[in-house]
Amino acid sequence: MQILAIGDVIGKPGRQTVQKLLPGLKKQYQLDLVIANGENAAGGMGLTSSTAKELLDAGVDIITSGNHIWDQKEIIPHLDGDLPILRPLNYPSGVPGRGVLTREHIAVVSLIGRTFIGNFDCPFKAMDQLLAGFRNNYSIIIVDFHAEATSEKVAMGRYLDGRVSAVVGTHTHVGTIDARILPKGTAHVTDLGMTGPQDSIIGDDVQSVLTRFLTAIPYRLTVGTGNINIFNSVLINVDDKSGQAISIERVDREVDISGQN
Repeated sequence: MQILAIGDVIGKPGRQTVQKLLPGLKKQYQLDLVIANGENAAGGMGLTSSTAKELLDAGVDIITSGNHIWDQKEIIPHLDGDLPILRPLNYPSGVPGRGVLTREHIAVVSLIGRTFIGNFDCPFKAMDQLLAGFRNNYSIIIVDFHAEATSEKVAMGRYLDGRVSAVVGTHTHVGTIDARILPKGTAHVTDLGMTGPQDSIIGDDVQSVLTRFLTAIPYRLTVGTGNINIFNSVLINVDDKSGQAISIERVDREVDISGQN
């Protein structure tokens, strides 16, 4: 099974990039499943039903998220609806939405870390509980671990090695070069990167971010602009029967969207 996991989609530039590149990538790699982190897809902060549908119409199958899933209140009723959107699994019980989606023998999990990012339930124990409940019903399990600390993301890969097919990190918007198969057969990359404006600071307008750093005064951030966008992702090939990863490789692209409105 060929699975593409796309790094954090940033605002309109990110959505346009997915729309322009994904159809060709699906054909080129004969993709069976496309996962994208969409928590920054609406103006760089959160997700709406309309921006989610743009990604789904472009060919994304499942949208994962993280700490910004609540930023656009409009999306909250849809988290328990038909749209294939995940909020992190390890929020307290009773929170709207779901942390896992299953299709036949496949399960996709959205998970959030705790180091430097927030006070959530333990992601390691949450995965233990989830996997115990699966009772071997799903041979392919893909985890999007939305976390700040590199060490926490590497630790989760090691912790789940041999128990899931892949652990891909998101949130920092900077792709890492450590894509590999861990000793027990789990594909891992510390961070997928992002999909959005190249002329930016992790997706945000350069001057807005610099003003924050230089003044220490809160300053409203906006999505970066420019015609050149980047597309960061990894391609994971998983054995259908064993659920072990066969290969993982980065799929990074640049695209000129100057002709798009």
